[in-house]
Amino acid sequence: MIETALYLIPVQLSDVELGTVLPAANIAVVRHIKHFIVENVRSARRFLKKCDRDINIDELTFYELNRHTSASDIPSMLAPLVAGEPMGVISEAGCPAIADPGADVVAIAQSRGLKVKPLVGPSSILMGLMGSGFNGQSFAFLGYLPIDAAQRARKLKEMEHRIMHEDQTQIFIETPYRNNALAAELCRTLPAHLKLCIATDITGPAESIVTRGVKQWQGKLPELHKVPTIFLLYK
Repeated sequence: MIETALYLIPVQLSDVELGTVLPAANIAVVRHIKHFIVENVRSARRFLKKCDRDINIDELTFYELNRHTSASDIPSMLAPLVAGEPMGVISEAGCPAIADPGADVVAIAQSRGLKVKPLVGPSSILMGLMGSGFNGQSFAFLGYLPIDAAQRARKLKEMEHRIMHEDQTQIFIETPYRNNALAAELCRTLPAHLKLCIATDITGPAESIVTRGVKQWQGKLPELHKVPTIFLLYK
């Protein structure tokens, strides 16, 4: 058996064998959990079956936590944990609670003094940073850039200021179908003294983590449409 805690269970970033990115200890934990807080029930079920085909999905309880979930509904999801049963948190990909709605339920668990146990697993944010050659001592993950062109331009200026004056790596993402447009805009508008790392399909068969000066990317940008991508900027 495992101790009573809220287990944060990473999911693979790409469609690869679980054993290549997740330790066996994670699978052992999953086998003992009957209650899960998940971003998407269908994908969580598929992941659990990959962990162990003998898991009886029909015996499990799922609470869905995503951007559509009302904040007032979240505290009650922890009822099994309060009653002494272990629970798991599963996001769509990567590590739960990192750029993920799961952070909300973790915050509630912490405020109630409930034990939280993050498990080892892949994070595209950290792996992209590791492979970029950029400053890993000071960095910021900014999520999605603004859709509005003027607001996005201001955000890029803020990022440039942080890079130059705070020596801080800037990390961000885009909706996959807008990746190509964003990459082209970065090359067109950012100053030549900045470097851009484009990290795609991390842990997958087509993984690519390449750092170049922003102007050096012009005419050499990879095809990024609907490809999982992390962008990183530094000097």
